[in-house]
Amino acid sequence: MNADPMVMKYFPDTLDRAQSDSLLERFSVAIEDRGWGFWAVELKSNRDLIGFVGLNIPTAPLPFAPCVEVGWRLRPSYWGAGLATEAARASLIFGFEVLGLTKIVSFTSLGNTPSIAVMKRLGMKEVGEFDHPAVPVGNSLRTHVLYETTR
Repeated sequence: MNADPMVMKYFPDTLDRAQSDSLLERFSVAIEDRGWGFWAVELKSNRDLIGFVGLNIPTAPLPFAPCVEVGWRLRPSYWGAGLATEAARASLIFGFEVLGLTKIVSFTSLGNTPSIAVMKRLGMKEVGEFDHPAVPVGNSLRTHVLYETTR
């Protein structure tokens, strides 16, 4: 999934197998350490792995850190079915009701209208723009929009 140019359209690069495995390892360690993170998501009807959704503490030095973000990445065959919204909504409920968080953010590059639509469906509010420090200067994806929701 992380090597698919369609999936990674709003990221600076696709990931090779080693990079994708490293990302999965970071997700697994976060869940082991904290009990939560980005979780694998399966389709209920057939148990097909469709991507990941959940909560994360970003490691990049973001201008609004520290924070907890809600995020998602799904395989294209599952886009447009409301699955990202459904799973992200469950993640928000977990964050507020189980973890006791008071605010959760989400962010993406300005042109990522599908993810922005998910943020809006979740009831998140736009609070501004920022240059993502992990995206190279001059890259068209560097400017991000920040959304947040509160308990």
